[in-house]
Amino acid sequence: MIPVATVRTRVRVPLRFTDGYTASAEVVTFDGLADGAEHVALVFGDPVRPLVRLHSECLTGDVFGSARCDCGPQLREAVERIDGAGGVLLYLRQEGRGIGLYAKLDAYALQDAGLDTYQANTALGLPEDARDYTAAAQMLAALGIAEVDLLTNNPDKVRQLRERGITVAGTVPTGVHATPDNLRYLDAKVRHTHHTLALPELAG
Repeated sequence: MIPVATVRTRVRVPLRFTDGYTASAEVVTFDGLADGAEHVALVFGDPVRPLVRLHSECLTGDVFGSARCDCGPQLREAVERIDGAGGVLLYLRQEGRGIGLYAKLDAYALQDAGLDTYQANTALGLPEDARDYTAAAQMLAALGIAEVDLLTNNPDKVRQLRERGITVAGTVPTGVHATPDNLRYLDAKVRHTHHTLALPELAG
């Protein structure tokens, strides 16, 4: 049984992206989250079975537009799709798959030397993926949501939510935001953690 979290604050925030797309979300904060982090939920509409995205914070991709990952494009896509369908985007403070910003940048340096993103984490003595989605399940429960369609290519998110009492009725894949700069990163996600991504062949 996971601990109970409660809603702390709800506030309406207009959103504007760099390509001009706009939306309005109710941003929700919480008390009692298991990891003590300041995660937030962005709620769009009031659907019976919401479309939900668990998006892990990525400063380099979400804010600065880094082309080394697909995080920024995934966030932009998720907001528009959830805004259209009705649902919730959980923005989770899990930089670098839970290892933190500095460690992620340390891992980038090792990737430049030839390791993939998962090998770099383990070379630093860190888990391949340190993320725990207990807080995400708490947030959904606090919002009165017990059943979702999950916008994801990551089977671990489905597994963890189900283990924590959330019914994942269906999964909806995100787009494949492949570029020459992030193709090795995406290929590593397919090989190591079985993300459902149809990628072009790697050159060489």
